[in-house]
Amino acid sequence: MKSHLQPFMQYLSVDKGLSSSTLESYGRDVSQFLEFAGERGIVSPGEIRRSHLIQYLAGLRGAGRATATVNRNTVSLRAFFHYLLKERLIEQDPTLDMEMIKPSKKPPMILSIGEIERLLAAPDEASPQGIRDKAMLELLYATGIRVSELISLNVEDVQTEMKFARCSAASGKERVVPIGTIAADCVAVYTAGMRDKLLRGNQEEPALFLNSLGGRLTRQGFWKIIKKYAREAHIEQDITPHTLRHSFAAHLLEGGADLRSVQQMLGHADISTTQVYSGIARKNMKEVYESHHPRAK
Repeated sequence: MKSHLQPFMQYLSVDKGLSSSTLESYGRDVSQFLEFAGERGIVSPGEIRRSHLIQYLAGLRGAGRATATVNRNTVSLRAFFHYLLKERLIEQDPTLDMEMIKPSKKPPMILSIGEIERLLAAPDEASPQGIRDKAMLELLYATGIRVSELISLNVEDVQTEMKFARCSAASGKERVVPIGTIAADCVAVYTAGMRDKLLRGNQEEPALFLNSLGGRLTRQGFWKIIKKYAREAHIEQDITPHTLRHSFAAHLLEGGADLRSVQQMLGHADISTTQVYSGIARKNMKEVYESHHPRAK
């Protein structure tokens, strides 16, 4: 049966234009399944039934493979049998309407107020880089914008006196978000003199936040920055740039903000995406009540 694998890979490469990494994954997944089928005495693709596929995928799950891995195998096998049917090498596609496993959603990671305070206090404000980092962290937590939106900001997009920022999502949709006084002051300090020290003569650069070469800071650059300050702030959780966005939303709701306003600030198209933070806020409110109310216990 493996004689069909190479033509299938050629089809994916030439007709579908898949990347080399994707081709490698498809080839590996299909090859392993064909070995599984061969061990059960199956000698041609036409002998493969849906029950064989279900048994194979169940075996992957039983072996502790991640849901994403099992789903990727499902996609690979779908593509393979679709190709065989297209080439009239089989009469029926055993993967037809085969459903993927719905991955369980992990609750978003939320930092406590104390952890946020330690993180925001970590940058050394005696250097231009430290002042830049302080401004970025404060702005992220003050607005809940995505890190992609943060690094895309130009100088003109943040109005520190009016206390608002104009940002654009990956979809191109633009929104205006409010900024608190502390974050606005930190950005103002950075732009008043420290940003010029990072420019390195590159006066044409419009980016608000610059790297050490005077160009626009990248996602990878910010990732390293937040990891560094998380270590210095002794935060045990393995945080990501998105953690500040999650914390922003949860802390607003804990403080009594309405869900619709938080949805608008986060730029969520569907309010159900924002509702995940509502459950976290209710849980934290219950903990506060049980810890502090004299008749809670």
